[in-house]
Amino acid sequence: MNTVRTPVLLMGWLSVVLLLDRADGGGGLWLQRGLGLGTWLVLVLALRWFTPLVRTQALVVVAFATVIEFVFSPTLEVYLYRFENVPAYVPPGHGLVYLSAWALGHTPFVRRHLTHASYAVVLVGGVWAGAGLAEGDALGFFWFLCLAGFLLWGPSREVYVGAFVVVSHLELLGTGLGNWAWQAHDPILGIGIGNPPSGAAGGYGWFDLVALLVAPWLLARFTRWRGTVVSPAGVRPPDARPGPRVSDGVT
Repeated sequence: MNTVRTPVLLMGWLSVVLLLDRADGGGGLWLQRGLGLGTWLVLVLALRWFTPLVRTQALVVVAFATVIEFVFSPTLEVYLYRFENVPAYVPPGHGLVYLSAWALGHTPFVRRHLTHASYAVVLVGGVWAGAGLAEGDALGFFWFLCLAGFLLWGPSREVYVGAFVVVSHLELLGTGLGNWAWQAHDPILGIGIGNPPSGAAGGYGWFDLVALLVAPWLLARFTRWRGTVVSPAGVRPPDARPGPRVSDGVT
């Protein structure tokens, strides 16, 4: 599939979900559940466009981000969704956010101009974070520093460039529509938070980092498990299929 169309389609679906679930839209929990089912279906279909490694990365993000969501939203209340829950579309939505960021970062244009794209992210993000810090958004500024670090030393600059665009868009849209709201201060450390935090993509970058580091190990273990089909005599049957080839990209 054309990687230019991929992030547009996936971000488009997520944008429609937020528009339908907006605070003034009148929808309730059953609408959220229906949107959750639809988002899971979109994620399953979207995973088919990518290679096994990227699929595994996306699923790692879903698992890790879901745990973080339940800890930091209904438990610690660093940010709150409008029903003070974790909407059903959020866990699969994290998978689509990762796939969107990956696909956007791996478009031919971004890959040809990756250095300039990274500079642009640091420049735009730095101006936004600096302005936010002047208004008391200390968390956003810290997360911007994380994003700059990921761009310098992270395992995939392409993903972080894409994540800046995708996460910034969704945070601005979601908070603007009232789907969720960030507290003015962190309830643990008491530091100021913007709504949304200016460097939210840097916070999300930790999800990406876990996926990029953990997924290759998981896929290698799965591949070895798939490849250890043996006969009772301890000899691999001639018709046993090898595990999936690990590659990086869109199929």
